[in-house]
Amino acid sequence: MEPWNSTLRSDFILVGILDNSGSPELLCAAFTALYMLALTSNGLLLLVITLDARLHVPMYFLLGQLSLMDLLFTSVVTPKAVIDFLLRDNTITFESCALQMFLALTLGGAEDLLLAFMAYDRYVAICHPLNYMIFMRPSICWLMVATSWILASLMALGYTTYTMQYPFCKSREIRHLLCEIPPLLKLACADISTYELMVYVMGVTFLIPPLSAILVSYTLILFTVLHMPSNEGRKKAFVTCSSHLTVVGMFYGAATFMYVLPSSFHSPRQDNIISVFYTIVTPALNPLIYSLRNKEVTGALIRVLGRYIMPANPTL
Repeated sequence: MEPWNSTLRSDFILVGILDNSGSPELLCAAFTALYMLALTSNGLLLLVITLDARLHVPMYFLLGQLSLMDLLFTSVVTPKAVIDFLLRDNTITFESCALQMFLALTLGGAEDLLLAFMAYDRYVAICHPLNYMIFMRPSICWLMVATSWILASLMALGYTTYTMQYPFCKSREIRHLLCEIPPLLKLACADISTYELMVYVMGVTFLIPPLSAILVSYTLILFTVLHMPSNEGRKKAFVTCSSHLTVVGMFYGAATFMYVLPSSFHSPRQDNIISVFYTIVTPALNPLIYSLRNKEVTGALIRVLGRYIMPANPTL
């Protein structure tokens, strides 16, 4: 096809799952509800971790960062998808597409690395409890967070810049919920075989080592937990770790499908469903998974609500 000049026709059309659904109004309502749930649950979790001194420990510091990433990630995608559907206008400018891609890659990459650091935190807490505050001192925690954000930002900047420099063909329809590398490359007029290999290498590099570190951490944790003399200690460790592993499974499963599996395994419908899962569903569920089974978080929430939002009536 004849390439169109993206500087003259500087917009794309996002044709996401809302445009190909049998019940788009119902799906739009579900997206809105999940987004409001993500805003509320992640916002509350951040508030509780900030205000309750008992949660000022490394585990909850990292969990607060995860909530921040989830809150930003879903906000990059969901409001635009819902507003576009309501206004019947799915266009996105070239610059906005590049920005959305950069932000999505940054937040997704940062969460990928952070989940590995959270697994290390649980490994140290359960397997080396006496040295926990040495291995997880504040400077180390901040280094983990900074590493996650900086490496993800650099990766996102490089891949976004390289992707958007391709010439794109007349069809401006991106058959996807958001601007992401795999669906956008289908519009390119140039030979992208080498770049597709680079994207695959990026996916493997960013996903497999952190996932391997997580699996190794939890294997060592499992051996330690099984030898714990206290049933209560075993139960607490299992609850904490099972919550983390649930989040890991949801995130890495979707990300691996998008960036590691070859393009022959992809279809626009499958990619749309997967993208909904890690940009809308997972950010809404993560804080619930971590907090509903965690007595420390629920107790802190009750204390914060009682102290700042619903203070007791003064005695008459």
